[in-house]
Amino acid sequence: MNAILLLIIGIPLLEIYLLIKIGSQIGAFNTISLILITAIIGVWYARYEGFNTLKSGMRHLFKNEIPFYEIISGAVLAFAAILLIIPGFATDLFGLLLIFPITRKFFLKYISKKYPTSRTNKKNFIEGEYEDIDDKK
Repeated sequence: MNAILLLIIGIPLLEIYLLIKIGSQIGAFNTISLILITAIIGVWYARYEGFNTLKSGMRHLFKNEIPFYEIISGAVLAFAAILLIIPGFATDLFGLLLIFPITRKFFLKYISKKYPTSRTNKKNFIEGEYEDIDDKK
């Protein structure tokens, strides 16, 4: 089966299961309050980390360096904020892990090792020497 289809079906099922289990333990009002609190605090912290990433990227640009990590980190932070807005405990946990710089670096290193870049030294020409030979000799 396609992995994306499994995620589309599996994540909501996991979230419903966790909501029912945690709701039966701590109550419905506490469960809803916990979801709202994690969304508010998580999005606030994602905004804070986003501004830090933006500042770091600007420092790299002023040094005439390309801010590769900051660009990827900003995209990951946006994805983490979306995960925190989605109600549920599994998405909140994964979103919080992506927001913190230490765990974000760990995930980015893991993904960069899993999908190596295709930087090769292939050239579109063949090096060599040539000599003009006159036919009139």
